[in-house]
Amino acid sequence: MLIYIHGFNSSALSYKAGLLREHMAKLDLADHYACPELSHRPNEAMAQLETLIAPHDPRGVTLVGSSLGGFYATSLVERVGARAVLVNPAVRPYELLAGYLGPQKNLYTGEAYELTPQHIAELRALEVDTVTPSRYLLITATGDEVLDYRAGVERYAGCEQIVVPGGDHGFRGFSAYLETVVAFWQRGRV
Repeated sequence: MLIYIHGFNSSALSYKAGLLREHMAKLDLADHYACPELSHRPNEAMAQLETLIAPHDPRGVTLVGSSLGGFYATSLVERVGARAVLVNPAVRPYELLAGYLGPQKNLYTGEAYELTPQHIAELRALEVDTVTPSRYLLITATGDEVLDYRAGVERYAGCEQIVVPGGDHGFRGFSAYLETVVAFWQRGRV
């Protein structure tokens, strides 16, 4: 199973999720792809993802985590034994998002909510101390205007990495890496 995990205030309707969905359909693999609409609450989002993974052998599951989704993916990989492709992943999002407490609005769904200290505490509780390098592929853009790509390169040292010069946080060049993502998933299928 290939599961796309969207980022903060994003959605299953995001650009990268759509590209991957369409690519999997073209490969006649649509039934092996999922992209849930995640709750803004970290604990609820993780429960949704755990429920989605549960029917599968986690060794055959590859998570594709974008931004905050990369943080969620890392927590899941280290707890259940899945694998992950991380696209411009958030490292320590509980530090980054602490400056954004207050009213929020999802860019795609329009859902309004309040980002609270409880959200931050839930994120902090998901942190893992170490990563298992063989379970990850990092794809990161040096031009990410939201997150410092070097934090991801350092956090995932020893993991397979593709560092793309330039680009942006939305990773508009993601279509060039769809085959790479699918190949990484297929190498891990059981």
